[in-house]
Amino acid sequence: MIRFFILLGFSFLFLHLHATGSISKYINMKYSYISFITIFVLFFLTIVQLYFYIKGDKETEDGCDCGCDHHHHHKKTWKDYVMLPVLIFPIFSVLCLPVATLDSNIVKAKGFNFNVYNDKDTSAIHEFLQPDSSVYYGTDGYDELMGKSKKKFSKLGNNVALSDENWLQGMETIYRFPGDFMGKTVSFRGFAYNEKNLAANQLFIFRFGIIHCVADSGVFGMLVEFPKGVHYHNDDWLQVTGTLTSEYYQPFKKTIPVLKVEKVKQIPVPKDQYVYRNY
Repeated sequence: MIRFFILLGFSFLFLHLHATGSISKYINMKYSYISFITIFVLFFLTIVQLYFYIKGDKETEDGCDCGCDHHHHHKKTWKDYVMLPVLIFPIFSVLCLPVATLDSNIVKAKGFNFNVYNDKDTSAIHEFLQPDSSVYYGTDGYDELMGKSKKKFSKLGNNVALSDENWLQGMETIYRFPGDFMGKTVSFRGFAYNEKNLAANQLFIFRFGIIHCVADSGVFGMLVEFPKGVHYHNDDWLQVTGTLTSEYYQPFKKTIPVLKVEKVKQIPVPKDQYVYRNY
């Protein structure tokens, strides 16, 4: 009967995530159909488990004909008692605890850097300032993909507006071909992050991006520079528009794109704070 309740719990868990929209906090919504199908699969398995439980009870009442010693062979082991809380915990955590949203505290705790500086540390989990999806493609495939992205954003002319739908793709394209976007007007939104090494009129604008699921999420964005000193708190959401330039950023020992802000507006926290990899 315990298996029945566990399966029922997981079925309701996935149903709850989709009904509340919280599923977007865990996976790229491009794959949401998989978890949606999982609801029906789990409900089916729940019904099957209930059938076997009822059937087993009936056989017990009629007399077991399995020829075994029930007290000895059907006795629970320590593994059964260990696995029970392991299976129940995710159900409890999702249904009873609030969904946490990744924010500047995660950036502060883990830091952010460029992928090229992480090659020697394959075991660590890193946050990337620069989106880089090359690991999911072969060299030729990635070059072809980024070539198409470059043409797509070049068609926007001198005003490149990054929406939530093309945010990751646009940011990766700008980092990949910075020379093609220098001097153009770029606009995007994200949350503020104050880094100690920055000038008084600089801060980073970030978004947490999900490639497949929250496990491979990273913090992506750009350094922005204001005409004069500003004071925004971490996690303040801003819509910025300005001219794209570049500068040598000493902590990364690399030249990075910088947006010289001409217009800035503090905005409410969006309903969906994450952006997703869509190509």
